[in-house]
Amino acid sequence: MKRRSFDPVPATSEAAGPEGRDPIEPHVQKILELVGEDPDREGLRRTPLRIAKAWRELTSGYSADVDKIINQALFTVDYNEMVCVKDVTFYSLCEHHGLPFFGKAHVAYIPNGRVVGLSKIPRLVQVFARRLQLQERMTSQIASVLQEKLKPLGVGVVVEARHLCMEMRGAESLHSPTVTSTMLGAFQKDARTREEFLGLIHAC
Repeated sequence: MKRRSFDPVPATSEAAGPEGRDPIEPHVQKILELVGEDPDREGLRRTPLRIAKAWRELTSGYSADVDKIINQALFTVDYNEMVCVKDVTFYSLCEHHGLPFFGKAHVAYIPNGRVVGLSKIPRLVQVFARRLQLQERMTSQIASVLQEKLKPLGVGVVVEARHLCMEMRGAESLHSPTVTSTMLGAFQKDARTREEFLGLIHAC
């Protein structure tokens, strides 16, 4: 069966090796050596461990089970007006350079007999942010999961983010946020619905 983009990915190695070390650690140590550092100096002795722990946390979305997050928080409700959760902060890693991009996600849907617990929407954003990502893909993944799980009348997702791969290197363009959106169902077909959503995002 084809794996969905939000299915958990089986781990290819244990977090701790035979000596209790994370398998990532020796690779970080080697990188430090290759850039001209001494991994044995005082300030760097525990850096491979710290980086390994950070990467495990920042890529924890691969092992997250979206089905468990969403399926246990679906409720039957007679409500068919827009539900909008705005300003969901996130941090992610660019898959091209491994540098952070971060910002806010705005998520809305129009129920069709079912709603999801509000706290699950920020959790869903974090599932896809905690991976090596493209902002465009992350935006689409959030919308697709809500569409599949809720079967709503429509879903809208807008993501605004700053990319350090563009600000720290390359173009070095500071404070140039990137905005992406995915509109499904009524949000795509009905301009008034889309305008209402965009208006809510920018409302005080």
